[in-house]
Amino acid sequence: MNVALYIARRYFVAKKSTNAITVISWISVLAIAVGTSALIIILSGMNGLTGLVQTLYNSFNPDVKITAVSGKVFIADNTLIAKIKNVNGVAYLSKTLDDNMLLKFNDQLQITHIKGVDENFTNVTRFDTLVVEGNYLSVQKNNQLVLGKGVAYRLGVSLNNLFTPVSVYCPKRGTSSSINPEDAFNEEKCNTTGFFSINDDFDFTYGLMNYETARSLLEYPANSVTAFEIGLKPNADVDAVKNEIQKIAGNKFVIKNKYEQNDVLFKTLKTEKLWTFIILAFVLLIATFNIIGALTMLIIEKKKDVQTLSAMGADVGLIRKIFMTEGLMIIFIGATIGILIGYVLCLLQQYYGFVKFEEGYIVNAYPIEVRFSDFVLIMATVLCTGFIAAIYPIRVFTKQGLSVE
Repeated sequence: MNVALYIARRYFVAKKSTNAITVISWISVLAIAVGTSALIIILSGMNGLTGLVQTLYNSFNPDVKITAVSGKVFIADNTLIAKIKNVNGVAYLSKTLDDNMLLKFNDQLQITHIKGVDENFTNVTRFDTLVVEGNYLSVQKNNQLVLGKGVAYRLGVSLNNLFTPVSVYCPKRGTSSSINPEDAFNEEKCNTTGFFSINDDFDFTYGLMNYETARSLLEYPANSVTAFEIGLKPNADVDAVKNEIQKIAGNKFVIKNKYEQNDVLFKTLKTEKLWTFIILAFVLLIATFNIIGALTMLIIEKKKDVQTLSAMGADVGLIRKIFMTEGLMIIFIGATIGILIGYVLCLLQQYYGFVKFEEGYIVNAYPIEVRFSDFVLIMATVLCTGFIAAIYPIRVFTKQGLSVE
């Protein structure tokens, strides 16, 4: 029998409902439970937001993107394309061409980053799933646009207006001696087929059109591209594919996976989660230090018990172990209750979406993603801080004034 555990459990569950020490112990349990559940809920909420952002960006960004080291545009060499397609793990390759263009609808003007895409773009990405109104570009037709909802709002474009196209302007290459400023621009009349929504960064700045229409407006030679965008097969090793493509393409090209394409964003999200955890851990640390008061009061109350155990032959180590076990029981019970409460609330949010966003958001309810690693990290943090908090009162008050040494 574990004597320390047996005595500590008796102290904790003894029927003494009016005892102030019992009340203090359960207050400590409650404080730890509240802090732990708050950590679970907030970290799971941040996981959900991060996952949502990744999903949205992954629907727009390819698994691997190839761009030129120098210059905006390069010629899509058929030999290079064939070699890249033969790399193990590569499923699709899409040619894209993008630049800033001026959009005009009625009297409204908007400079928009237009991306020209080919028929493989929806195989490489899942952009068609982001179209919230209307339809994606038709493969058989040129002179079409899919606009971000923000761009469409500023221009006043409506999908119900079938007779007024959007004018797309792009500066002509070379010099122009014409007196008329419009002669300095290439113009294309395009029909808007749909609106997409990702976030404000994209919705108010981006639009898509067919590759050939974009190339014609920009006056680039045939097979000119800004990037190769590559979609991988399921379970493909991204790093292995990236390294193999780098060997084939050489040092004239930059190869990035989907996270490196938005490295600042994802590093920021990780940093925000880290600092959120640190701040909440400090709050939890303060709650955990309630254990100091609870153990101090318990040791003082059990002075006679301690002296009796000492007279029966119990050494200082055993007596301290009893009170340390008592403190760890309070901490463990509080953390367990907090984790269960946090987990249940997260599940309720996942399945029923009690906390909702306002109308117009991409998702209806606040996203939640529960991770087992967060549970382990939080439990370890609580137990470590609680153990440290319990050391001081146990060592001091079993040494001073209780005559146990």
